[in-house]
Amino acid sequence: MKIFDTHTHLNDSPFADRLALEVDKARQFGVVKINNVGSNLKLNQLAVEISEKFDECYATIGWHPDDAGEFGADAIKYLRQELSKPKVIALGEIGLDYHWMVQSKEVQEKVFRRQIQISKEMNVPFQVHTRDALEETYQIIKDEGVGPAGAIMHSFSGNVNDAKRFVDLGMMISFSGVITFKKALGEQNAARELPLDRILVETDAPYLTPVPFRGRENTPAYTSFVVKKIAELRNLSEEEVALATYENALSIFKLK
Repeated sequence: MKIFDTHTHLNDSPFADRLALEVDKARQFGVVKINNVGSNLKLNQLAVEISEKFDECYATIGWHPDDAGEFGADAIKYLRQELSKPKVIALGEIGLDYHWMVQSKEVQEKVFRRQIQISKEMNVPFQVHTRDALEETYQIIKDEGVGPAGAIMHSFSGNVNDAKRFVDLGMMISFSGVITFKKALGEQNAARELPLDRILVETDAPYLTPVPFRGRENTPAYTSFVVKKIAELRNLSEEEVALATYENALSIFKLK
């Protein structure tokens, strides 16, 4: 069984001294490809460095809405330069976060739109973060358009109708450990009902740890529990879900 963790953060500080151990642990759980996602210049650079050090690892780079105030001409130059590297496979995580409001809505929205435009210029998919801003996120993506390279709703949070609206824009829906939570009925329905060829799996480690390890630090190895839950919801084998989501990831990241 081969699993692709399409969104995680081994570039975050908790993993700094045990990268090799985490990559090896992931492999033991069947997680053979890992996409580390940045959010600002430092974390972007670390994601790229990790991708160059480990065969299993890839990088996604971009400016998170919380870091949108740091986005400018130098960031645009950096994105264009690094997105040309073969192991830098997407632009992200980008979007809107109206929960913490670290940056103003105006700044977040401007930077979100500009990064979508760059993803299309560079012909790479973009990965979207949204919190307390689902409708606004939808409208911006609809306005800007999803390019031929596609896009991903990361750690999807919403109901099946929300998910289908994003799929209709040309996006894939990525599920994290949230779908293992008892109260995540909307996300579970979406994972059950969406076409299997539009689904990806992720951890968002060290956050959103799935059951049965909820409350502890998350790790890419635990993508296997997301696969297990989707298999249960869809009445499929874990091998079927792992294969489908793995192939979906290879396709959108142009790794075939």
